[in-house]
Amino acid sequence: SSLGVPHPSPQTSPAPKSTFVPVLNIPRSDFALRTETTFLLQDWGIPDHSLIFRDEIDLRGLHHAGLLSLTLVDHHVLPSADAALEEAVVEVLDHRPLERERGPPCQVTVEPVGSCATLVTERILQGPPGVLDRTTAALLHGTIVLDCINLSPAAGKVTPRDVACVSLLEERFPELPARDAVFQALYTAKFDITGLTTEQMLRKDLKVLSNDDVVVPISGIFEDLETFLRRPGLLQDLEAFCQSRGYAGLVAMTVSFNERQEPTRKLAVYSQQEPLRSTLCRALEEATTPSLLLQPLPSPSASVAAYAQGNAVAARKKVLPILRAAL
Repeated sequence: SSLGVPHPSPQTSPAPKSTFVPVLNIPRSDFALRTETTFLLQDWGIPDHSLIFRDEIDLRGLHHAGLLSLTLVDHHVLPSADAALEEAVVEVLDHRPLERERGPPCQVTVEPVGSCATLVTERILQGPPGVLDRTTAALLHGTIVLDCINLSPAAGKVTPRDVACVSLLEERFPELPARDAVFQALYTAKFDITGLTTEQMLRKDLKVLSNDDVVVPISGIFEDLETFLRRPGLLQDLEAFCQSRGYAGLVAMTVSFNERQEPTRKLAVYSQQEPLRSTLCRALEEATTPSLLLQPLPSPSASVAAYAQGNAVAARKKVLPILRAAL
């Protein structure tokens, strides 16, 4: 999500009063796809109509009027369509490896923790008391527990700082539900794809990479890859999805966890353009930082390459830089 922070410019008012507006960085129509988020907010009695989405605030207009400061939370690269907003970014709070440097006056906090909500929790705890109420604590607690796969070391996401934040929240708010129950409920909600079309599944958890020539999305898919590849009409759906959005192809990454929270990961590369498909496949097969240990899987078509991923702790965050370098 991103935070838009409009404030009057100094010329027009002697003592500018800033208004802090949290903005979810997706259109409202995509909110239903974030099943774990809708579940958590509903669970804590936060109605949809109290949220502001990206298509409901005119960030460009505010910036044009000199009223905008942006804090980017849980991401640090604006898409090319938002290039005009770059100069409004005053702060970044993220937990993925830095892809581009930002000089002063932008304040950058990028730390390798399992959940960006850990960095938010640390920041709130450093601030004035009273900001952290029970609802805020519950939202942060649930998010960290889900992001870090119930703090399981086997899943390869959790760090000591994530554990410290969860323990601290539980200490301050002993009435928070038990983390096992929180994880189970949110995990079930996140992986609930009942009734979603292929297009909605591809959009549900989407990151986009681009260079001057091509745009390639990387979709997190919440069912086993073999099951996904057997969906009726899949190839037509993939082609229609890419055509309608101007994508040259796509990469789908699937993950499932056993009862010990150990992940199984698989991935597929789809493109009708053979050179692009080969480039992406070669980059993934030959990657060394980290090595993904890919094993080819049967595929429904020559336009799809499918793999089991032997290195199960290499999540999408680690795969994105490999694909970016290939593009």
